[in-house]
Amino acid sequence: MEEDCCATQLIYGDGEFNSSGLDRFVKEVKLAECGLSYAVVAIMGPQSSGKSTLLNHLFHTKFREMDAYSGRSQTTKGIWIAKCVGIEPCTIAMDLEGTDGRERGEDDTTFEKQSALFALAVSDIVLINMWCHDIGREQAANKPLLKTVFQTPFEYLEPVLREDIQKIWDGVPKPQAHKSTPFSDFFSVEVVALSSYEEKEEKFKEEVAQLRQRFFHSISPGGLAGDRRGVVPATGFSFSAQQIWKVIKENKDLDLPAHKVMVATVRCEEIANQKSNQLVYDEDWLALKEAVQIGPVQGFGIRLSSILGTYLSEYDMEAVYFDEGVRNSKRQLLESKALDFVYPAYTTMLGHLRSKALEDFKVRLEQSLNKGGEFASSVRTSSQSSMLEFDKGCADTAIQQADWDGSRVREKLKRDIDAHASSVRSAKLSKLKINYEKQLSASLTGPVEALLETGGKDTWTSMRKLLNHDTEVAVLEFSAAVAGFELDKDTSTKMTQNLRDYARNVVEKKAREEAGNIMIHMKDRFSTVFNYDSDSMPRVWTEKEDIRSITKDARSASLKLLSVMAAIRMESKPDNIEKLLFSSLMDGTVTVSSSQDRRVAASTYPLASSTWEEVSSKDTLITPVQCKSLWRQFKAETEYSVTQAISAQEAHKQSNNWWPPLWAILAMIVLGYNEIKLLITNPLYLMVLFVAYLISRALWVQMDIGRVFQHGILSGILTIVSRFLPTVMDLLRKLAEKSQGNPAPEAPRRPISVASQSHRNETPLPNTISSSIPESTVSSNMSSSDGGVEYSSPPLRQRRPTNVQEVDVNVFVPCVSD
Repeated sequence: MEEDCCATQLIYGDGEFNSSGLDRFVKEVKLAECGLSYAVVAIMGPQSSGKSTLLNHLFHTKFREMDAYSGRSQTTKGIWIAKCVGIEPCTIAMDLEGTDGRERGEDDTTFEKQSALFALAVSDIVLINMWCHDIGREQAANKPLLKTVFQTPFEYLEPVLREDIQKIWDGVPKPQAHKSTPFSDFFSVEVVALSSYEEKEEKFKEEVAQLRQRFFHSISPGGLAGDRRGVVPATGFSFSAQQIWKVIKENKDLDLPAHKVMVATVRCEEIANQKSNQLVYDEDWLALKEAVQIGPVQGFGIRLSSILGTYLSEYDMEAVYFDEGVRNSKRQLLESKALDFVYPAYTTMLGHLRSKALEDFKVRLEQSLNKGGEFASSVRTSSQSSMLEFDKGCADTAIQQADWDGSRVREKLKRDIDAHASSVRSAKLSKLKINYEKQLSASLTGPVEALLETGGKDTWTSMRKLLNHDTEVAVLEFSAAVAGFELDKDTSTKMTQNLRDYARNVVEKKAREEAGNIMIHMKDRFSTVFNYDSDSMPRVWTEKEDIRSITKDARSASLKLLSVMAAIRMESKPDNIEKLLFSSLMDGTVTVSSSQDRRVAASTYPLASSTWEEVSSKDTLITPVQCKSLWRQFKAETEYSVTQAISAQEAHKQSNNWWPPLWAILAMIVLGYNEIKLLITNPLYLMVLFVAYLISRALWVQMDIGRVFQHGILSGILTIVSRFLPTVMDLLRKLAEKSQGNPAPEAPRRPISVASQSHRNETPLPNTISSSIPESTVSSNMSSSDGGVEYSSPPLRQRRPTNVQEVDVNVFVPCVSD
């Protein structure tokens, strides 16, 4: 199928631009797909000079040709375009309306100039067709038109008619800098002579066919348009052509200077765009950009300045012949665009310098601090070194074509350094604060706990002295440690005050903790005083012990402890808490029944309050109401120990009365007088009696009868009966072994009292202070033996002072063994 040339009228005879027709043409010939690989060829010349015929034969187009039999007349009106068939790359032929036509008249040459200027603006190759017999004529040879062409800076003209063209070029006004510039520097001109189509048609066709070959690959280097510049992309051809015609059309009185500025504007902009595009794909730029993305680049400013300078120099060389004002204006735009394009790389480079300087600051600061340097001086030294390093990097990054500076990045670096220094300072100060708080906690917690457990008269006085001493020591050491940070006075004062507050809080927190365990401490204190004497020896509940007095002392000691822990006394203010508690709670009763504990006496009314008169609520640990409830619970839980002591004392009294009364002994002597006399007068009886004594003595020692009867007569008799036979058998066995001369080693005698068994009676009572007070436990110990049960008074302490030896007190109560 033969390719269609798609001939379309581009501009009508009245000068109207056929934009819709051009859009259809571009779509039909698929011009948008060509990119920059296309060319535009225009032809101009006198009317009826054979322009359309030459194009049709040269490019196989179908422009309308003149009918020779109808006479010379205007055939082509306006401007027509068509695709050149079979030419690579895509080539567009433009057929212009002929000049010197009688249809437009002698004076109407505006359209001729406009169409000629339009062809020069949009075409890569311009063909000027004239008859050879018109050469040498002034008007017929279109010399005014040639003047217009020569005054326009296009690259495709060269001397055709040397004498006329040189005269024209010499007569054209030129800038002072180009007075002696040769014609060839602006135009590439070729002249082709063709035979007459009417007289020598065959030869004309041969010559046209040869000329057609020159239009193949015309835009390649060495082609007819190989040196063209600033080509409009094919996608923008339609818009570009329409805008060019609009500018030309609106300037009806077209003059050469205005035309020169327009052409310079277009060409300089094309050159600038070309250099800008080349910069985008420049290999040196791409390598530099990639290197900057990775890290800092040594000599970045010099390398980038060289790349930019290369393209700016090329622009200056290619745009040197265009209007100076336009040229400089477009150069500034090119430079601004290029700088905007490379600016992100510049900022990236500064970012690397900032990051490196910041990291170096961190390393220097850490090394200086590790060597024992003071913090503030280390920060100053490290900061100065890092900032100097950054300034040197900025100088190396500077670009000759721009006056950029890194002041903003430098300020950000300074802020980052200050922020890091502040962060490290906060961390160091926090660490110091924590260390000294730990030191205070360790130095205060143990002594405070011991003082509170002691519960002496000077407990809070001693704690105040302890707190003041340890706090001042810590504050002095802390102040010396933070001196190197060069803190302002307010900050330093605030930190030391916080340390003092922390120390006080340690004491108060420990006091509240111990107050939460007040019931344990009271029972501990009661157990210590009640069960141990002044020499820390366990009490034996004999009739000599005054249980009432001991109980009162033990409860007084516990109540004293309660008064000490009732409130925080960090200020040396007097209070009546101890006096109030003793006057309200100590009634002197040793054994108090549960009904008496629950009885509300008149003396307890002062405790019916939730505050102490001399103590603030924040310093109150145990309220008066809680003290009253705690005392009731305390008495109930210690009552069992008192009862057990009284029972043990009674049992001890009974165990010491196992001998018969004196009157019974005298009666036995009187009534047995005859038997005694008989024994004295008869030696045999005495011998038997002596043997019986020895046997009885051996049995007495072996069976430990004296200890057995300490548990009571009945219990002792039952024990002797149960152990008599085994003991006799044991004695006989030993006698037999001795008589045989092979005595067996004596086994250790088994003690009368076997290992004690623990019996605990737990009495859970409600907690009146806090959940931290555990349920009290009242316990008693029993040791069982063959002859009875051994009781010991119950130790109520769950925690004892380390300097008191914990010993069970044994009290023997006669009891029948199972």
